[in-house]
Amino acid sequence: MTREAPDATRAPAMIRRRGAVFTRAAAALVLMASLATACGRRAEPPPPVDEAGRAQVLIDSGNQAFSAGNFGLAARRYAAAAVIRKDDPAAYYGLGMALSKLGRDEEARAAYARARELARP
Repeated sequence: MTREAPDATRAPAMIRRRGAVFTRAAAALVLMASLATACGRRAEPPPPVDEAGRAQVLIDSGNQAFSAGNFGLAARRYAAAAVIRKDDPAAYYGLGMALSKLGRDEEARAAYARARELARP
């Protein structure tokens, strides 16, 4: 009994990948789906150009780190915001909260005092 080779015009072309066998059409669908998924991802918004916007982004990042319990990162973010905008009481208040959680009480008191000074009219 002789076995005939399948007719190339009738049998779908097969592609082997990691033990799985796909037809070319199925492989093309998988490729198109993965490209569509990758293209559908949102691009991150561009960073703000002005100082107030940059400081606010850092404060928001500090808030997220604080909420997650990463007080060291939160303190660094708040401190960076305070460097950018030296007159922002929210940056100093957040810095005081994070430093307090880290046990750095004297530095926390100084940050709270600075926030209080800046918040006064």
